[in-house]
Amino acid sequence: MAMTASVKDELSRLEVTKTCCRKSEVASMLRFAGGLHIIGGKIVVEAELDTASVARRLRKEVYELYGHRSEVVVMAAGGLRKGSRYVVRIVEGGELLARQTGLIDARGRPVRGLPAKVVGGSMCDSVAAWRGAFLAHGSLTEPGRSSALEITCPGPEAGLALVGAARRLEIPAKARDVRGVDRVVIRDGDAIGAMLTRMGAHDAVIAWEDRRTRREVRATANRLANFDDANLRRSAQAAVAAGARVQRALEILGDDVPDHLRVAGDLRMAHKQASLEELGALAQPPMTKDAVAGRIRRLLAMADKRAGELGVPDTEAVISADLLDD
Repeated sequence: MAMTASVKDELSRLEVTKTCCRKSEVASMLRFAGGLHIIGGKIVVEAELDTASVARRLRKEVYELYGHRSEVVVMAAGGLRKGSRYVVRIVEGGELLARQTGLIDARGRPVRGLPAKVVGGSMCDSVAAWRGAFLAHGSLTEPGRSSALEITCPGPEAGLALVGAARRLEIPAKARDVRGVDRVVIRDGDAIGAMLTRMGAHDAVIAWEDRRTRREVRATANRLANFDDANLRRSAQAAVAAGARVQRALEILGDDVPDHLRVAGDLRMAHKQASLEELGALAQPPMTKDAVAGRIRRLLAMADKRAGELGVPDTEAVISADLLDD
């Protein structure tokens, strides 16, 4: 999860000047990391975050934008929690903040998706919504076959709102239910890079693209090496099989083999692993690989015809799986 921590650290230090973007980010962060609780008959807003820098950013924005003070409770690692968690809690003015950020509507009912002013806002609001969601519950896996930028959502409505925001930015994202947990996922490498850039994680984009490029180069090299190895293996197996068939052909024909065909056959027998081009170079005088192939083909055809006349096994009979595995 090193990439996730790197992106969140960079985004938590990103300076955003437009008020509408700051409010959209806070609303999204509270929606994806927060919850509403009734304590002593009062609505309390809480947001559980995984880094101290993100918690500080949320506290600062809530105070500067809405004037509400908050407290932070640190939950130490233990049980299912692999690291410390930071709970930002707003007790005084919690209900007012919930209305201001769109967590509840005018009738006091919880809003399941993103606030209407975020969903219907400008492009920068969509970017801010994604930044807030990632800071709250996002993750970025290392580049590779299963690379993904993923947001864990509080419900399907919030996930669909986030997919809609990505669509406005012309970035493909999909909402899915994974073992009962709603998630929004971006898997395409170019789309991940575009979203990171949009959110403002420019240093992280450079690092992610560098790792992606190195991994792709390594994968291509491995693929080519495997391809070459497979080709060499097939060529060697074909040469061994041809050598066995030539040996059988010479046994069938005995002294009735034309001299020029016997020369080609003897070359194949003496150099079973060599390619046709190499056999041609060894001939005296040298021949082209097509000439060698033609002579061996005629030798085998002549032997197979003789085997049919005599009622004995032809040259194909000597080819077995054991021979090809050697």
